Amino acid sequence: MGRDIDHLPKNAANYTALTPLWLLDRAATVHPKRTSVVHGSVSYTWRDTYKRCRRLASALNKRNIGLGSTVAIIAPNVPAMFEAHFGVPMAGAVINSVNIRLNAQTVAFLLGHSNSEVVMVDQEFFPLADEALKIIREGDKQFKSPLLIVIADKSCDPMLLKEAVGRGAIEYEDFLQSGDADYAWRPPEDEWQSIALGYTSGTTASPKGVVLSHRGAYLMALNNPLIWPISDGAVYLWTLPMFHCNGWCFTWTLAAICGTSICLRQVTAKAVYSAIANSGVSHFCAAPVVLNSIVNAPKEDTILPLPRLVHVMTAGAAPPPSILFAMSEKGFRVTHTYGLSETYGPSTVCAWKPEWDSMPPITQARLNARQGVRYVGLEGLDVVDQKTMKPVPADGKTMGEIVMRGNVVMKGYLKNPKANEECFTNGWFHSGDLGVKHPDNYIEIKDRSKDIIISGGENISSLEVENVIYTHPAIFEVSVVARADERWGESPCAFVTLKPELDKSNQQKYADDILKFCRSKMPAFWVPKSLIFGPLPKTATGKIQKHVLRAKAKEMGPVKQSKL
Repeated sequence: MGRDIDHLPKNAANYTALTPLWLLDRAATVHPKRTSVVHGSVSYTWRDTYKRCRRLASALNKRNIGLGSTVAIIAPNVPAMFEAHFGVPMAGAVINSVNIRLNAQTVAFLLGHSNSEVVMVDQEFFPLADEALKIIREGDKQFKSPLLIVIADKSCDPMLLKEAVGRGAIEYEDFLQSGDADYAWRPPEDEWQSIALGYTSGTTASPKGVVLSHRGAYLMALNNPLIWPISDGAVYLWTLPMFHCNGWCFTWTLAAICGTSICLRQVTAKAVYSAIANSGVSHFCAAPVVLNSIVNAPKEDTILPLPRLVHVMTAGAAPPPSILFAMSEKGFRVTHTYGLSETYGPSTVCAWKPEWDSMPPITQARLNARQGVRYVGLEGLDVVDQKTMKPVPADGKTMGEIVMRGNVVMKGYLKNPKANEECFTNGWFHSGDLGVKHPDNYIEIKDRSKDIIISGGENISSLEVENVIYTHPAIFEVSVVARADERWGESPCAFVTLKPELDKSNQQKYADDILKFCRSKMPAFWVPKSLIFGPLPKTATGKIQKHVLRAKAKEMGPVKQSKL
């Protein structure tokens, strides 16, 4: 019998491919009348959402969009974007959520590279899509125009909708009506089938297309509520763009917990506080830059004390301990996670330990600023020597590259075998992030490999310099990059913005004070030799674009002397 025990066959009763689509089916069955999505005056129940997603899948299939097809969607956090995360894969197709802040040239590359046969676009961003398609046509006379679907929104200029329809686009609600609300969708035959395509930022080359599977999306959707205290019926505010790593897979998690999505078209601190006060928001995800705006919001935009404990998940960039401390002071409970587009969003968590409860708040913030340990669904996480691939000692000092492997690592990059070979070397996914491993096995990022500053032969972590500068009372934002230095080879160059309420007429006074502060808080060779004021360029998800700042530092030329 022992030899036969593993040879029982799969059958329909005991096997179906893992897919997050089942989560929507269950939500509509268990809580059909519970509110699923709210957007201004519009709201839907889980029964409504299920029917709308089935209509979308049916309407796509009627136009021969299915297995092997890619459907692009260019939209902010609106109900149609949420619905597309279910309706598109229900049709067998792959959803390609496009960053709304990209320029037309980049969007043209994404639509062309992905061979998107359908483009769903919010009416506000129709001019962007239209210009992108024009660019493709001019470069390829054989290009077949995709099916255009425009998503109407009463808060936008009605002329944009009229223009889109005049160009042959179908209005989204009309498109849904052409589909069957009782459409009998089928799960994928193979859970390795692709469910989503998302593109990296492409800061130094063309963006890379990250391909995700139904299996990985399902596992991450269920991982999220295991890692974070978000349970049945939670009210979730969409501050994180759904186009960013599919909303860190929370698009699918919300169905798993039968929660309510509050759509937020534009993210401001005032809108966040208002939603907490008026919509019962209990959870939201955000990059550290959004947390920074929340803790520094004008008093008239805030609602404190908070009416309830609000849980926040942050990722996207390493949060300064000072920001975590300030959020805690205001009554938010912040869970710090870390990941990449290639790992379905966050895949490590700084898991809170009971023994930290008795520590001083600032110590808690420092511990919570680490990237932590692997998610339940990530089978492998380590920090390794980049040359030998051996794990670095858990001493909190020895630096190496953070690597991952497991079921929540991407299938690979679309049409990019060279990049796939490089990133999967030696059986691990290479993150490109440098970090250390502490004695408790929690990892901590020290920098991107390209962001390490080598000054006089010594390595300087730009992240650690930023963390110190963030503690200066006048600093709102800071980003540190390398600048050429005639004496030291490279030296730190700090780009900063001051808090909004401060008088900025005497920047030299602040510069002197900030540098004096740095000299008292960090080793002398860490102290920035350049300090530049001004707004910091950011991505759509709030990450500061260091490649832009590095370019500015290069344009400035080398530092002639070691002092300002």
